[in-house]
Amino acid sequence: MKEPTKQLDFYKTGHQNQYPKGTNLIMDNWTGRKSRITGLTKYVYFGTQYWLKEYLMKEWNELFFKQPKEDVINSYLRTMNNALGKNVVTVKHLEALHDLGYMPIEIMSLPEGVLVPMRVPSTLIFSTHDDFYWLPNYLESIFSCTVWGGCTSATTADRYKRILNKYADLTVGNRSFVQWQAHDFSMRGMFGLEAACISGAAHLLSFTGTDTVPAIGFLEEYYNADSDKELVGGSVPATEHSVMCMGTKDNEIGTFESLITKSYPSGIISIVSDTWDFWKVITEYLPQLKEKIIARDGKVVIRPDSGDPVKIICGDPMAEHGSPEYKGAIECMWETFGGTTTEKGYKYLDSHIGLIYGDSITVERCEEICQRLMDKGFCSFNVVFGVGSYTYAYVTRDTLGFAVKATYGEVNGEPREIFKEPKTDDGTKNSAKGLLAVYKNEGDGEYYLKDQVSWNEVRNCEFKTIFKDGELIKDFTLAEIRATIAGNK
Repeated sequence: MKEPTKQLDFYKTGHQNQYPKGTNLIMDNWTGRKSRITGLTKYVYFGTQYWLKEYLMKEWNELFFKQPKEDVINSYLRTMNNALGKNVVTVKHLEALHDLGYMPIEIMSLPEGVLVPMRVPSTLIFSTHDDFYWLPNYLESIFSCTVWGGCTSATTADRYKRILNKYADLTVGNRSFVQWQAHDFSMRGMFGLEAACISGAAHLLSFTGTDTVPAIGFLEEYYNADSDKELVGGSVPATEHSVMCMGTKDNEIGTFESLITKSYPSGIISIVSDTWDFWKVITEYLPQLKEKIIARDGKVVIRPDSGDPVKIICGDPMAEHGSPEYKGAIECMWETFGGTTTEKGYKYLDSHIGLIYGDSITVERCEEICQRLMDKGFCSFNVVFGVGSYTYAYVTRDTLGFAVKATYGEVNGEPREIFKEPKTDDGTKNSAKGLLAVYKNEGDGEYYLKDQVSWNEVRNCEFKTIFKDGELIKDFTLAEIRATIAGNK
């Protein structure tokens, strides 16, 4: 499965023989072509460095170049002959690559973490050796399937961050708690461990709260993070329904009391609270436990886990007037614990009590909850949002229209512009033409594309070489990318 010669679609296996005789170079680009999310016009670029280190370097080196040529070629042929028919594909190009001993590829990109307008490419991939013009497109499948998810999750996290920054500014007056307000709960719903790591790492570019443990190791291995020296990701002790059920329904309040006085007498503890009757927990148990909660050096975080999060947090105007359901959890908790008022004049729950909601939270619900809390006079810091796989996995490559496409080639050294404009398409698949360069507007710093340029322009624009001929040229760090994202407008 990991053999790099097989990390592609079958139709790629014959393309090296289909280009015009004398072809000596192909240039591809990676671009988000079209957003299918209303109002979203830019994407966050993230994930190429992981692909470079894991696939283009580690796997090609260890599983191809360092292996006996006969073994890797025979393994490739076995798969191709069995699937396509004997001798349908040729292997001279792969034999020559093995003899060369390195990947004759140059990759230029924008900095990871930047916000890129749709239809502006963030990566260029092209060959550096005339005989291996076919390599960029050969690598398309594995590049695309590895990188699109990181870009998409990083873009989603950025959307949450912008909403939470907005309401922090409106209702609090500072952003000190925003980095903890969106917590990654998505791992169990992702399509395998690699997807969980990539998406979880993308979340941690904008936030520090996560329950996806392997995302921390991912950032340490591929993005030079060091959890001994920086906060890569953090979490808190928390219960689950099995814990609460084992304590029995009749003694639920006893389970709460044991958790906050014996298991976790200090620090933060998150307690799932809807195992049976959430409103009973809010209106009966919490008032009875108030003195013990206030006496703790730490915070008890209440976690509802079912129902409509907007109504449960902010109140249901259709419920009986004055009922807990009508008021919502935050107002009920305020009535019990009180709190302070921010410099913007909004209520902020006592520091010993809080709420996290991790079921069915979407970007749209996040904003609606923040707005409705503000309308009721509460600041946004009263709530932490658990962001799950519904948000991070309910997407496809087409959510932001990502694609690797060729725009330039050379035949016997003569340039050929590659361009498609399907008459049956709405314009989404129209490609740029020729050599590409990306620049920044002097005013707003926004990236823009210029096509049909010269090699000199390619070499002197915002694209910088990050990989060439088997060597990593630029090694981004988590700290760099976080700073870049924080500076995006």
